[in-house]
Amino acid sequence: MFEFLFKRPADKSDTPAGKSAQASPNPAPAAAQTSALRAQQAEKVAALAGDEAAAVEFILQSDFSELRLTAAEQVHSAAALERVHAAMRNTDRRVAKLMQSRLDALRHHQAELARGQACIEQAQTLLKDEKLSPNQVAELDRRWSVIAAPELAAEFDAIRTQLAQRLEAQVSLQRAMIDSLTALRALGNSDLRAAELAERLEQMAQTHAAALAAPEHASLPRSLTNEFASEHARLSASLGALEQGQSAVIARETALAEWRATPPGAFNQDQLKKAWQQLPPAPPDAAADLQQRFEVLLASVPAPAPSAHKPKEARKNAPVQAPDQHFIDTLDAMEAALQQGSLGSAADMDKILKDSKGTRLTPALADRLAHARAELKRLSDWARWGGNVSREELIKAVEQLTTQKLAMSELAKKVGSMRERWKALDTLSGAAPKSLWERFDAACSAAYAPAAAHFKHLADERHTNAAKAQALIAEAALETAKLAEGESVDWKHMAATVQRMRLAWSHLGAIDRKEKKRLDHEFTDALNTLQAPLEQQRKNEVAEREAMIAQVAALDAHDRHALDTLRSLQERWQEHARAVPLERKAEQALWQKFRAACDAVFARRKESANAADAERRSHQEAKDAISARLEQAAGAPDAAAHAAKLLREAAAEWNAIGAVPRANEAKVEKRYHAAIAALQHHVDAAKRDASRAQASALRDKLRLCQELEAQVAAGGADADSIDWSARWSALPALDASHERTLKARFDAALAARGEGRAAFAALLEKNREPLLHEILRLEIAAGIDSGSEFARERLKLQVETLQSSLKSGQKPGNQAAQFLQLCAMPALVDDRTASRIEHLFTRIARDGK
Repeated sequence: MFEFLFKRPADKSDTPAGKSAQASPNPAPAAAQTSALRAQQAEKVAALAGDEAAAVEFILQSDFSELRLTAAEQVHSAAALERVHAAMRNTDRRVAKLMQSRLDALRHHQAELARGQACIEQAQTLLKDEKLSPNQVAELDRRWSVIAAPELAAEFDAIRTQLAQRLEAQVSLQRAMIDSLTALRALGNSDLRAAELAERLEQMAQTHAAALAAPEHASLPRSLTNEFASEHARLSASLGALEQGQSAVIARETALAEWRATPPGAFNQDQLKKAWQQLPPAPPDAAADLQQRFEVLLASVPAPAPSAHKPKEARKNAPVQAPDQHFIDTLDAMEAALQQGSLGSAADMDKILKDSKGTRLTPALADRLAHARAELKRLSDWARWGGNVSREELIKAVEQLTTQKLAMSELAKKVGSMRERWKALDTLSGAAPKSLWERFDAACSAAYAPAAAHFKHLADERHTNAAKAQALIAEAALETAKLAEGESVDWKHMAATVQRMRLAWSHLGAIDRKEKKRLDHEFTDALNTLQAPLEQQRKNEVAEREAMIAQVAALDAHDRHALDTLRSLQERWQEHARAVPLERKAEQALWQKFRAACDAVFARRKESANAADAERRSHQEAKDAISARLEQAAGAPDAAAHAAKLLREAAAEWNAIGAVPRANEAKVEKRYHAAIAALQHHVDAAKRDASRAQASALRDKLRLCQELEAQVAAGGADADSIDWSARWSALPALDASHERTLKARFDAALAARGEGRAAFAALLEKNREPLLHEILRLEIAAGIDSGSEFARERLKLQVETLQSSLKSGQKPGNQAAQFLQLCAMPALVDDRTASRIEHLFTRIARDGK
């Protein structure tokens, strides 16, 4: 405590106060410098004027967050944003957040542009596609509707306009084709002449060819084009028959007109009938009208004279009975069938009439029957001719099937319908020539060959699928046998096997219908037998999972071992999930319940943690209040007066307060210790001042004692004339031990000024050597050099001290106490001895001993 004793004014001060005074800056100039620097950098920000590179450099070098944020408003490019974000991520949160938001916006915009470019590429692909469909364009519009890319809108709109034009062209083309087909069908029912009909058909064929050559011809439905082609072919094939029929009608009308203009009696009925039958047959729709007109004309012509002599065979074969009603009805039905154009029915009726033998016919019935048979022959001839023409067209249609890309099922239906139409022609038009039949059969076989190969391939696939199904059933039976033998069961493998079998069965493909039902039944039985143990194990597993969920729900969230228990339960859950997989729905439902229970535990712990955080924040506020009180006390003028009490109270309050948030713990502790250090600094400064005053007073009183003793030993008059007590009282008081020791020495010297002067002087002279000996011993103990004149005595005393210590086994005594004894010893000293005492006292006081 005597560290400042005997300090010279010129000595360098090593006190903390001195260091603190040298290290503490002047706040006023620093604040002014900061303001000037802020104003200078603010001018730089104002001068940026959109220069992004300069703004980036300013942000990286500036020390003021608000100026950095202002400059950051001018940074927009991706590279600059990345650079600033990387530099400010751990330095300036606001600037980093702004950079991150702009980077996210740039990335989102780039993603939108990429999606928009992909959409444009898809639109360009659709524009080049021959078979453009409205569904594809609608899907394209849906994709573009959720894309925000204004830069690409013009390009997309241009392509979309072209797509719309193509769709409109497709619609117009399809509508034109439908109208053409409708007109073609109406043309078949019209009464146009053959030449006009042929001209119209040629125009429609050109229009159809133009539609097929149009850019959007691929959008035309195949069924529509095929139907138009078949209808056009049918009408073209009927042109010849129509022309012949119209020529026959004209010939018959001309004959009727000539016969009407001929005078009566020029012809008889037989001549007219023979001439009428020699004319070309008229079409069925006009034959009835012409026949009626002919019969009217025939009724106006006289009948031929009856022959007087009949042949013998005629008389012999004359009918023996009149025709019955059945005969007449059959004849009526034959005529009606001929009127309707039903040649098959008419031929059947004629066969029945021919089988009616022995019937006497009246002339009128005979004429009717002859007329009907003539009409039947004529229509049969026309039907045979028309049938051959239709067969030629049918052969051409079959041959064209090989060039059409039809589905196999549609191809088979087409070929079958063609054969049915051939059979119908055989029924209506009679048997076809052998050459035509061979051509037709070869064409059908060639057209049906791809379908036959396809159906054969499908049949092979069905047989292969049946074999695969049988293999799956055998595998299921084998797995069941292994399970029955008692082998260890890998439930995960079994579940995967069952799932694989189900999936494989669902992907088998088509199987013959007669085997499908049997195989399904066998597979279901085998799979149910195999799956029964798995289902039982899954039921047990569900119960186990429910128990685990109940354990999680029963956990105490405030228990310190709750998290460990929860983690162990989660690990068990994962192990069970890997060992025995459940059905997806059951697994998902149980997992949702388990996770909800775990989340509830974590939620309760989070609530507890929030409460603990609130408590820690309150503790932080209390500790900050203590630190603030200490800081306020450290700044008070009389800080040292109540510092000790304030420090004790603060320490007691601090220790009584609980923990603070861990993130702020270091800051709170640092502030508290800084406040304590500041207050302790005042206490230490006060102690140093008191120690310095005590050291100065001790030196002055020791010198006063030495001066008084020197005056007493000299016996001069000055010893009695000086008021020594006043000088002693003028000096500050020491601590009790030093004050008591030096006061006793001073009083003894003061008392020796009278009669005991000689004895006291002798004592002073006597104590000179012991004093030097004690000084030398204390210098040895303190490690102070005694000078060359005391080298021998110092060495001797060191040896004695060492031997004494080794013998007694005790350490040397306290140097401060020994120095106090030295101060209590009255003795005469010279300047050298006084200097050694001061130096010794300085060292002992500095070492705190």
